[in-house]
Amino acid sequence: MLGFLLRLLPFWVREPLLIAVGSVFGVRIMYLAVRDQDRVAAGIGVAFLVFTVIRLYAVVRALRARRNPVPAASADRATVDAAAQAHAPAPAPAPAPAPASAQVQAHAHAQVGTGTRPGPGTPEKEPNAWGQAVAAVAVFGALAAAVWWGPRVLPADDSTPQPASCSVGEDEELPKAYKQTPKPVTGEELCKALNRPDLAKLLGTPGETATTASGTSNTAPLTDGKVAQPEAEVAFGTYTVNVSATYNKLSTGQYVKLMKFGNETDVKTLSVLGRPAVFSSDHTMKFEIDLGSGGSGGPVEEGPLARTLSVALDRDDRGGYYEITVWSTSGALPNDSALLDIAEKVLPTIS
Repeated sequence: MLGFLLRLLPFWVREPLLIAVGSVFGVRIMYLAVRDQDRVAAGIGVAFLVFTVIRLYAVVRALRARRNPVPAASADRATVDAAAQAHAPAPAPAPAPAPASAQVQAHAHAQVGTGTRPGPGTPEKEPNAWGQAVAAVAVFGALAAAVWWGPRVLPADDSTPQPASCSVGEDEELPKAYKQTPKPVTGEELCKALNRPDLAKLLGTPGETATTASGTSNTAPLTDGKVAQPEAEVAFGTYTVNVSATYNKLSTGQYVKLMKFGNETDVKTLSVLGRPAVFSSDHTMKFEIDLGSGGSGGPVEEGPLARTLSVALDRDDRGGYYEITVWSTSGALPNDSALLDIAEKVLPTIS
């Protein structure tokens, strides 16, 4: 159907359109082929460009033919006229002159009959080939620009998974502990600092997209709401990352001593951003909540192992610490270097 419609178009409209189509699509496909290193796409692009060159050659030949018409037609016409004159019969004797009134009427009829009719040698007005070509190229150029820039201007496809944005309570009122703490960070600020575009890459899973991201401005348990403890959490398909800040008087050195009496394992002290820090491992808690009628849920069980990096709030270690914890449902953990990279990227933006 498309080929039939193209054949109906005049030559000076059809050919510029085909040239525009071939050049635009050929260049675009070749660009994508070079970028993606796709040989099949490169072959298609070459085919479009060769097609364009062929059509351009046909237009050039047509233009040359219009500028330099072959004089054979005029020579043939002259030969025919000469032969007609040679074989024409002798002229008949001139008739007697007609009356003046008859001559005037015959002359008037001749003017009426032949005055408005063009002679056989009058050339017909041909369409402006250059105007048609320019108009065709302009129209298709606009269509090509729309195809080229459309994906960049139009919104992305809804089927493409989008990274999760931080969800926090609207107009959440901070507890009194935050007002009594100098320059505390909130859960919203922690979430924005943690939910980085390169977080999955830092974890060693660059192809993943965050599924959930949240932040809360809570207080530490067993402190009667007197210690601010904001936290944020970002979950991926493989790992879940939690960052919290505890504004108490406990130094990192004291915290390490408490770990010896707890269940933490694989304890390792170090320095991060010039501050005292410590690595530790512990199991998360796993529990079920039954939302059915009369059910209270299952017992609390031991969950997968989690790896935590605790870093002092300041270089002097005057109390308080940040904690970066990573775990997965499968029990697999990233290298400690991943937690160090997260700490070096996230902590400077919140402290």
